[in-house]
Amino acid sequence: MVLLSAWTFDASFWGCHIAALNAEGFRCVAPDRRGHGRSDMPSTGYDLDTLTDDVAAVIEQRDLRDVALVGFSMGTAEAVNYLARHGSERISRLVLVAPTTPFLVKTEDNPDAVPKAMIDADNAAVARDFAKWIAANEAPFFTPETPEITRTWIREMMLSVPLPVALACRRTIAFADLRAAAAKIDRPTLILHGDKDASAPLSLTGAKTAKLIKGSRLIVYEGAPHPLPLTHGERLLADMLAFMAA
Repeated sequence: MVLLSAWTFDASFWGCHIAALNAEGFRCVAPDRRGHGRSDMPSTGYDLDTLTDDVAAVIEQRDLRDVALVGFSMGTAEAVNYLARHGSERISRLVLVAPTTPFLVKTEDNPDAVPKAMIDADNAAVARDFAKWIAANEAPFFTPETPEITRTWIREMMLSVPLPVALACRRTIAFADLRAAAAKIDRPTLILHGDKDASAPLSLTGAKTAKLIKGSRLIVYEGAPHPLPLTHGERLLADMLAFMAA
């Protein structure tokens, strides 16, 4: 399994999932996106194609085959674009967790989406005070049961990403139009999404993505927020393992 992380998250987020998947016999590779975690922090290369090519480089350098490609949040855009850009020869299955695909910004042919002015205003708030923005958006991101130590871990992980990198990646997510790419996916696909996801609302993202990917299966987690691997980890692992065994 190749595990792709969310915006401003690094590979350490997948730690307990990797341990559980290893115990089931899966080899896991969780790269840090450029500018995140253990990876270098170049000043450029945060467009979707370059980020996707980084994923391809990891897969090809290690000659990975029969890969279950798992993307969470921003990682779903990289996963879908990987299949469009590099093909499905090395990929056996696709798992999209709380996807940000297929296209977030409102346009004439995508009317039920987010107006560009709202996206720009939100990005401006991140640029003014990232820590304040995180605090203001924390409540719907977690569940009431999420312990403070976990919340602190996530805040520190997000703030460890340099602000120019965070902003560049955020713009990449917002303006990535992956409708055509999603419609061409030819691998079994599982989509997992919470119906209380405030970061990537189900009707805007997961539901649309499921309609575009032929034969995909959408499982909706009732009452669940955006970070399903964190808040609903056991159920998510069970659903992923059942999908792998099917």
